[in-house]
Amino acid sequence: MQNPRPNIILEICLLLVVATLWGASYTFIKIGIETIPPITFIAARTIIAGLILLCVLKIRKIGLPTDIATWKKFIFQACFNSVIPFTLVAWAEQYVNASLAVILNSSSPIFAFLLTFILARWQTSPTQTATRLKFFGVTSGMLGLCIIVGFQAFTNLGRELIPQIALVAAAMCYAGAAFFGRQFKNLDSMVPAAGSLLCGAVILLPFSLIVDQPWTLHPSQNSILALLYLAIFSTAFAFVIIFRLFRTLGSVGATSQAFLRVPLGVMIGAYFLNETLSSNMWVGLFFVVIGVAAMTIPEDIFKRRKQLG
Repeated sequence: MQNPRPNIILEICLLLVVATLWGASYTFIKIGIETIPPITFIAARTIIAGLILLCVLKIRKIGLPTDIATWKKFIFQACFNSVIPFTLVAWAEQYVNASLAVILNSSSPIFAFLLTFILARWQTSPTQTATRLKFFGVTSGMLGLCIIVGFQAFTNLGRELIPQIALVAAAMCYAGAAFFGRQFKNLDSMVPAAGSLLCGAVILLPFSLIVDQPWTLHPSQNSILALLYLAIFSTAFAFVIIFRLFRTLGSVGATSQAFLRVPLGVMIGAYFLNETLSSNMWVGLFFVVIGVAAMTIPEDIFKRRKQLG
């Protein structure tokens, strides 16, 4: 018996919800790191989110794997999906505004496509084949990044250049994590999410204890609330929603949140932090959004149009 067709209006609403949660995360990171150092902030985020997902798995009566080989993969995934990129973003936002962070970090689908194309001989899925539209998306997205980062290299003595490069590096890490994530195709999607977050927490916690000595910190109420928001909503809750969307809208439809979260993230940063973008950032934003949108448009739309024509 076939599964009932999803309520497309409900699924689109959920897509907007997850795009908003992830778009807002950059603003709340900015608030959180005001009184909580980046390493400790990210360690706490992964611990809380990992434990929440572990509880969800327990409710669903799904256990974590027990073999060492799978946990080694979880550790590798944790490094590229949370430990390195989360920390890079939090560190970079000490020097750049949240709006710029969401623009640069949204380029992960572009790097994911480039990685897949370079390693094309490993690729077996026909839905990931290179198309002219995707190459246009790569070109547009990379142009947007060059406009933003390249312009900064020649202004203000490049004071924000290294943090901007860190944000792009974080996007590359997310792309690598997405590519490596195919290793877990035989597992329930929430299992590697919980496993990698728990591994990330184990990796980050010793660094937090040694570097930041969190027992000496005096975080503000706003920073604590920002941390709880990120862990509960932007990490754990958003994972639950995105896994549902993978089933109902498919992987391509679900990844369309990547370009939705850019304007949402910019608007949230402007509202809560009174941030503004320079003219070159607006131009870069335009090309990045166009590029990521082109990367996530389902190919079968054009096939249907040809059939109808």
